[in-house]
Amino acid sequence: MTELVWINAALTAARPQALGALLRYFRDLDTAEEAFQEACLRALKAWPRNGPPRDPTAWLILVGRNAALDGMRRRGRQAPLPPEEAISDLEDAEAALVERLDGSHYRDDVLRLLFMCCHPGLPATQQIALALRIVSGLTVKQIARAFLVTEAAMEQRITRAKARVADADMPFETPGAVERTERLSAVAAMIYLIFNEGYSASGDTAEIRSTLCEEAIRLARLLLRLFQSEPEIMGLTALLMLQHARAAARFDAEGALVLLDDQDRSLWNQKMIAEGLALIDKAMRHRQSGPYQIQAAIAALHARAAKPEDTDWTQIDLLYGALEIMQPSPVVTLNRAVAVSKVRGPEAALEMIEPLASRLSNYFHFFGVRGAFLMQLGRNEEARVAFDRAIALANTSAEAAHIRMHLDRLMRDSQPQGAKAGK
Repeated sequence: MTELVWINAALTAARPQALGALLRYFRDLDTAEEAFQEACLRALKAWPRNGPPRDPTAWLILVGRNAALDGMRRRGRQAPLPPEEAISDLEDAEAALVERLDGSHYRDDVLRLLFMCCHPGLPATQQIALALRIVSGLTVKQIARAFLVTEAAMEQRITRAKARVADADMPFETPGAVERTERLSAVAAMIYLIFNEGYSASGDTAEIRSTLCEEAIRLARLLLRLFQSEPEIMGLTALLMLQHARAAARFDAEGALVLLDDQDRSLWNQKMIAEGLALIDKAMRHRQSGPYQIQAAIAALHARAAKPEDTDWTQIDLLYGALEIMQPSPVVTLNRAVAVSKVRGPEAALEMIEPLASRLSNYFHFFGVRGAFLMQLGRNEEARVAFDRAIALANTSAEAAHIRMHLDRLMRDSQPQGAKAGK
């Protein structure tokens, strides 16, 4: 591993804790962020020469804090502090800070940082952008590229989010149990949204936006370290890993979407699947089911099937039924209908989704699924109408291309035998 690689890995791993501690100390996000960036610059100079410190996070907090104070004193025409080499060599000071970091501050600092990004006053788009910038440390350029917007637009979004947080005058005391539970749910939802932004990418954007999936998994792991016995956080982390494990098989060489049943399962990341399966199994042993655990259990059944025909669709149907009760949604019912079609046939599935037509009248997947059921029943003209509507509502070129494949098949099936043979 080169020096730059291990230093970058250390800085990335330390960022949430170090930035959270600096935020607690200065109670200002911009000051904390500038202090951390200055500490990182000094680490890039000092660490290759002196070797890694005993605790990189403690080093960054100590150097960042003193660099910020030094700046304040210079602006106040006071005497500067010693250079960072002298500061970082003060073993007693660093050791004392390490001991404090091992205590209660660590959990509260990181939680405060995550809670700040998920402030209720911020719309979801700003929560995601702020978390990716502040907690994950992605550059504005990287975030803008992932969301397919200009750097100027993303910079404005992040600046607006920071301003709202500052105006909200967030308390820096440890949140109470009730508030912590509520905000934990918001943090989990934000991580889930980050993942979905990456997972929904397709074609030439899939590789660019896969960064979002990876960052979501990293944030979920961070949250899991803070709440090691929380089954829903286990479920969330397992769900993201099991879904992302299929990334290499989700698109063909031309960038077209490949459905689950048609994917080359040898391309699935078995190490990530094994970790996800172990995690959801551990979560289920707590017997405190939640939406993320159920979704992860469904993903686990797909992951455990060596071949499409090995999939336990009956169990998937039951799990979606439980999810419908816990989190009623027409989209959940639509997903369940796919399992029902495998267990009880397309007619039963079609009957299940017909009442959803008005609520999902502008939803691409509804018309794609409905068209597939109609095609299985031989109602080709109705299927063609549904597929045409799906193409009109497609969010990406890959979605539209997938539906056109069904339409081409309908056209071939509708031709007389002589025409099929080219006569």
